[in-house]
Amino acid sequence: MKPSANHMCASLLSRVLRFRGRIVASVLVAGALMVAGTVAHATEPAPTPLLAFAARVAGDDARTRVVVEFDRKPEFSIHYVANPVRVVVDLPETAFGLKAESLEPRGLFETIRYGGMGAGSSRLVLTSKGPVAVSHAEVIEEEGGKSYRLVIDAEKVDQTRFDALLGEQQWTGSIVAAKTDRPNVAPAQKSGAFVIAIDAGHGGIDTGAIGSGTKTEEKHVTLAFAQELVATLNRESGIEAFLTRDKDVFLSLPQRVQIARNKGANLFISIHADTLKQKDIRGATVYTISDKASDHLAADLAQRENLSDEIAGVPLQSEPAEVADILIDLTRRETQAFSVNMARTVVSSFEGQINLINNPHRHAGFRVLQAPDVPSILLELGFMSNKDDEKLLLDPEWRKKVSGLLAVAVRRYREQAVANGG
Repeated sequence: MKPSANHMCASLLSRVLRFRGRIVASVLVAGALMVAGTVAHATEPAPTPLLAFAARVAGDDARTRVVVEFDRKPEFSIHYVANPVRVVVDLPETAFGLKAESLEPRGLFETIRYGGMGAGSSRLVLTSKGPVAVSHAEVIEEEGGKSYRLVIDAEKVDQTRFDALLGEQQWTGSIVAAKTDRPNVAPAQKSGAFVIAIDAGHGGIDTGAIGSGTKTEEKHVTLAFAQELVATLNRESGIEAFLTRDKDVFLSLPQRVQIARNKGANLFISIHADTLKQKDIRGATVYTISDKASDHLAADLAQRENLSDEIAGVPLQSEPAEVADILIDLTRRETQAFSVNMARTVVSSFEGQINLINNPHRHAGFRVLQAPDVPSILLELGFMSNKDDEKLLLDPEWRKKVSGLLAVAVRRYREQAVANGG
């Protein structure tokens, strides 16, 4: 039997009212979220990243032009950083679909880097051979809005002019720090849990080392391992591990330390996989902090790792000398013994199971290990410059094995730390 017209109208009206009710309820919920200041995260989808699909660099030691082509119009801002001289171009979140050679440095610029900075932002960093100024920068619409070209013209200037540019700008890099200091990757701390911060080295604009064979970027290797390690540790009773970053975003070195401290971490483990000129050197190394490096290898590595913020165009906010001395002193007196104990426990767990470098526990002045109240180690899993190490670093089964060995080391360290009141 076909429903009557009245019945159909009543049914339709009922559905409309129910739909209106859902809309009203959604509006009320949205209003409540607005009051809480979280509506943007709860109801608005994240904007689609821009696509940078082509780029080129041309010029000489006097003038250089950089061109980047986007699928949509990019908003941009330009800043300067000294020591070394860098031109920083901040952009909305951008997917860089560029060929490696398209932004190969030439002319005024000796290095050009690009990548994500977290929280919906990306960055292009042009490191110069000397003082420079951007003489012209604009976005040009192409083919009726089908694409947009960002054109940046830079010219060589004297030091006086560059110093004036630095003094005139109202920028400290703090905007990026504010956007990325809430990575939202750490779970709430369980009462009485032994909390471990796992820090995947590099990320975003800071690619880290590049594999000699596969050209894999270190930032992806460290994140894959860190994710495996967190999953393994969280299967341990009484342990709660979290990531300082859970995706390909940039975090400054101080941010990584602060995230660990804010979450009440009892232990901080920073994961890395470096490259060396000597391709025959391989094996894992565990580092702790010291104001004097144990050897040239440790000193060189610390120097490279401490350049992470510089690579991303973040101005270094140096502490006064007395504050820096106090931090190192606190680190040494209050946590150094625990950090060294953890390093030795890791080496002990690894011995006979995976390859270790000669003298596998070393030390140097790593900025990422400077938390004065959190025992911290930096673990170099191996060297991406060595083909055998690189193969292992990309092997999921090897990552699982090493994560298990680290879990054993953490368990032993925790027992010793608790027994000693740590």
